[in-house]
Amino acid sequence: MAEGEDMQTFTSIMDALVRISTSMKNMEKELLCPVCQEMYKQPLVLPCTHNVCQACAREVLGQQGYVGHGGDPSSEPTSPASTPSTRSPRLSRRTLPKPDRLDRLLKSGFGTYPGRKRGALHPQVIMFPCPACQGDVELGERGLAGLFRNLTLERVVERYRQSVSVGGAILCQLCKPPPLEATKGCTECRATFCNECFKLFHPWGTQKAQHEPTLPTLSFRPKGLMCPDHKEEVTHYCKTCQRLVCQLCRVRRTHSGHKITPVLSAYQALKDKLTKSLTYILGNQDTVQTQICELEETVRHTEVSGQQAKEEVSQLVRGLGAVLEEKRASLLQAIEECQQERLARLSAQIQEHRSLLDGSGLVGYAQEVLKETDQPCFVQAAKQLHNRITRATEALQMFRPAASSSFRHCQLDVGREMKLLTELNFLRVPEAPVIDTQRTFAYDQIFLCWRLPPHSPPAWHYTIEFRRTDVPAQPGPTRWQRREEVRGTSALLENPDTGSVYVLRVRGCNKAGYGEYSEDVHLHTPPAPVLHFFLDGRWGTSRERLAISKDQRAVRSVPGLPLLLAAERLLTGCHLSVDVVLGDVAVTQGRSYWACAVDPASYLVKVGVGLESKLQESFQGAPDVISPRYDPDSGHDSGAEDATVEALPPFAFLTIGMGKILLGSGANSNAGLTGRDGPAASCTVPLPPRLGICLDYERGRVSFLDAVSFRGLLECPLDCSGPVCPAFCFIGGGAVQLQEPVGTKPERKVTIGGFAKLD
Repeated sequence: MAEGEDMQTFTSIMDALVRISTSMKNMEKELLCPVCQEMYKQPLVLPCTHNVCQACAREVLGQQGYVGHGGDPSSEPTSPASTPSTRSPRLSRRTLPKPDRLDRLLKSGFGTYPGRKRGALHPQVIMFPCPACQGDVELGERGLAGLFRNLTLERVVERYRQSVSVGGAILCQLCKPPPLEATKGCTECRATFCNECFKLFHPWGTQKAQHEPTLPTLSFRPKGLMCPDHKEEVTHYCKTCQRLVCQLCRVRRTHSGHKITPVLSAYQALKDKLTKSLTYILGNQDTVQTQICELEETVRHTEVSGQQAKEEVSQLVRGLGAVLEEKRASLLQAIEECQQERLARLSAQIQEHRSLLDGSGLVGYAQEVLKETDQPCFVQAAKQLHNRITRATEALQMFRPAASSSFRHCQLDVGREMKLLTELNFLRVPEAPVIDTQRTFAYDQIFLCWRLPPHSPPAWHYTIEFRRTDVPAQPGPTRWQRREEVRGTSALLENPDTGSVYVLRVRGCNKAGYGEYSEDVHLHTPPAPVLHFFLDGRWGTSRERLAISKDQRAVRSVPGLPLLLAAERLLTGCHLSVDVVLGDVAVTQGRSYWACAVDPASYLVKVGVGLESKLQESFQGAPDVISPRYDPDSGHDSGAEDATVEALPPFAFLTIGMGKILLGSGANSNAGLTGRDGPAASCTVPLPPRLGICLDYERGRVSFLDAVSFRGLLECPLDCSGPVCPAFCFIGGGAVQLQEPVGTKPERKVTIGGFAKLD
């Protein structure tokens, strides 16, 4: 049993040593200078919070052409061993800047040169290329001398060297070759000594004899962190500059108004944050391991997917090559056939011409026929021969090759194809669509319109997501209703809830995948179901001045001669008529909403509702009125009212004129302009692009809204003892356009109320 326990204990110790060794080996990556790839020696903290050896930083600045900004010379070792033979080997690898670069830098204001004044108006700005973040950081006028040494990092490197015995034993820096192993170190002398050398350089009776020996080390650090500007110990931390400062730095104007705390407070706060973060990481090692496994699995999938992508690209390119080869063969075959046809025709023409040579072919035969003396026989044989000779003569006189030798008609124009092949590249996902807010609106349905940015890859189809924002939030991720594979760049969302706010977004998709979502757009739906109706011009006295469109959704009033004469002041008194247009639908229950647009140039227009019977009584054969301020409703209006009347008014109109809305003392505006408890002065507000009218039949209330933002403009009581219908009154010229229902647009319809999907 004892042997088994001893073996188990030994195994546990070995496992612990292996873990420690692995941990230290992994930590070594954090202790390497990014320039020399060796362990840090006198590291400096750059403004970007990265570290670099002091000697390496000087070397980098030298290569950049900066002169005289290598730091404080006192930071170099000043020990008796600080000789050229014992300095860091990295210093010997420095390369001086090229003469032409140095001359260019000096002329541009860098470095020190005769005639340059200290504290000039344009001080030198030293830029240091950080090898860790690959960015240029500004060091200020003092260069490396203005940077802090990272003493904590030096201590970590020192402990690491001692734990893993990196570099073997530390040798004496004063011994003659071969040096002995160092046994002591001196912070004041900044050197390591063996016993004999320590006694030699610290003789009794001298000031050096009072130096306290320390353990041998390769890096001598000051006792505390000193301010590089004033050589004083840092005591505070500037949160604004995120820099340690001394007492003298506090009183300088550089830190005037900054938030400065004692270094103890900064130390405790930062230590607590670091401890908390480290505790969280150590407490979630399972999560880290799970994520590592997930990343390794992603690496494997990446390798497989990359190989598949290579094979697909190779196959597609081979397919293009096969198509090109097939096309090449067909084009060459067409050229070959054309060539053979032309050669055949030219060969036949050559044979015909050869028969015309003396003593051969047709000429020889004609010569023999001419020797015939029998006249009947000659006529019989020469008739056909004469026709052939005639054709041959014409061919000689009008010579032309039977076929052209040029093949210009077989030239190929491959400019477009070459451009396409040159631009052949991997397909990118579509960019985020841009929702057209001018064309997107909510009425009886929601009409959503969007477009892709100019240089975006094409989208094969789109995904629309929408949700209500005025419902209580549910725990968990935000739930969106989603519609896939929407074609085109617009869509209808049917059956939206009334009085709600919807947020919508769109993203495109092609073979490369889904793109980014568009910016969210918020749409208010009408407060009540939309009432569909047409205009009916049968009521009124001057119907000849009303022009109703063919679709009965727009009406325009043309001003008559009396109004024109009054405008020209040709008449001292005139009578103005009221032209009325009613809707062809009356409301008898529930809540209804409709919208219209009034021409801003209209002289005087009244938009509202009223009892159908009262409207017919009032405007069927109504007399002319004296003033354009005449109130046609004799009931509730946005103008002056009789406060003593207790009965509900049969009409409710909103008065619009010359691009303004008149809100009178009897109106109950949501903006608090007026109230029913006391009169208030009339005021005007700008006319919105569209006006909305909401009728609550049961409550006997009418609300006038801005149909774009659904901001309340006016709320009026109404007598709803009978059918109520929309009404529009015109005094002078004006025009009204009813908003067309969205459902009449020939767009793709998407029904609201489908499945919900997690975002």
